[in-house]
Amino acid sequence: MRNKKQLLIEQLDQKLENFKDSAMVLVPAKGWINTIRTSLNMTRDQLGTKLKMTKGAIQKIEEREASGQITINKLRDVGQALDMKFVYGFTPNNGSIDNLISIKSEKLARKIVTRTNQNMKLEDQGIGDEKINETIKDLANEIKREVRKSLWD
Repeated sequence: MRNKKQLLIEQLDQKLENFKDSAMVLVPAKGWINTIRTSLNMTRDQLGTKLKMTKGAIQKIEEREASGQITINKLRDVGQALDMKFVYGFTPNNGSIDNLISIKSEKLARKIVTRTNQNMKLEDQGIGDEKINETIKDLANEIKREVRKSLWD
């Protein structure tokens, strides 16, 4: 039976599914605003009129976007002026939030079990590799089910 955390993760993965194809989109060197504006054959004056700004202010906006120093609200405003929808989001590097949590859970479980086994070896009570791997798998499943905060340390 799924718990509330697992259900939330599944729902988030469904929402992020739409972004997967966009993960391969590369931002143009001069930024999206400049690229779209020039592709539409729109002058800075024309875009400035739509945003009630000067052409110099539009140039600053384009420069800020290209350098990564523009606000999300400003990007949203420019999108509206260009009659476009501004899209913002994150996509997991490992395919899904669920997979990210699985990888982090296994890594944490391996760290815990390995450290514990090292201490047990010092007391001549170490366990074999097969048992270690089984213990790591069990602990990783438990960590994943609980989505422990320690995953992110």
